[in-house]
Amino acid sequence: MQQKMRRILACGMACILGIIGGSMRPQAAYEAPAMEMAAFHEGAAEGNDSVKIDLSQTSQGIVAATAKAAGKVKFQVILGEAAYTYDLSSEGAPGVFPLQSGNGHYSFRVLENVSGSKYAMLYQTEADVQIEDEFAPFLRPSVYTNYSAASACVTKARELAATAEDANGVVHAVFDFICSNVVYDREKAATVQAGYVPKPDETLSTGKGICFDYAALAAAMLRSQGIPTKMIFGYVSPNDVYHAWNMFYTEDTGWVTVDYQVSEDSWNRLDLTFSANGADGSFIGDGSNYTDVYYY
Repeated sequence: MQQKMRRILACGMACILGIIGGSMRPQAAYEAPAMEMAAFHEGAAEGNDSVKIDLSQTSQGIVAATAKAAGKVKFQVILGEAAYTYDLSSEGAPGVFPLQSGNGHYSFRVLENVSGSKYAMLYQTEADVQIEDEFAPFLRPSVYTNYSAASACVTKARELAATAEDANGVVHAVFDFICSNVVYDREKAATVQAGYVPKPDETLSTGKGICFDYAALAAAMLRSQGIPTKMIFGYVSPNDVYHAWNMFYTEDTGWVTVDYQVSEDSWNRLDLTFSANGADGSFIGDGSNYTDVYYY
């Protein structure tokens, strides 16, 4: 709880866009906390000749792994009935994965494709996880939200945050920037292959992307400035469109505008794909037409 309160005080956890139309203070006041990072530490990893799993950062909400195999490799993160399966490089490139299901007894499995849809176990291990800060998995880079201190999207986020009055202003600035500079790539949406992983800097550079790209870019930019941000996959009614969007956390205050209604002390939806491409805010509404399936 103390860490949670310190982060709230450090980051000024409040939702944005309520400042639209309000008065601005003459000088920016937001100061982002030190950026939280993540990496694979080979010296701390366990495994065998083919697989290494780094459990040294589970208290920070992440696990890392690397594998070398002849076939396609999958990495599974399992807590109870919550199971997340990812692609993992078969050539030894490490991957960092969030422990988004919270505290508990996790299983970690690395599997190799042996034929068709059949996979064989290369290595498995277990760990009791106690995450020091509930926001930790959503404040760090990971497989679907990959960035570093040198990333262009982080540099841009830092520029935007430098002119913000508080965390509200950072979210507002990032929201406005992405809506104004990234367009939906319909050709990519029609041809994207299974296993696609977004690159936030590429989305920033090209100025176009699919929902996955929008959500990853927003998460990278906001997380880098100390604002807990989830990337969510799920379905949006009435057509049950499989979609990606964001949630960011607010503790003390909510915000209300003509287009959005956000609750206090909760995670609130931010759908940049629809907002950037002309959808009325009523589409998001109170979120009842959104069905969350996976959190990253």
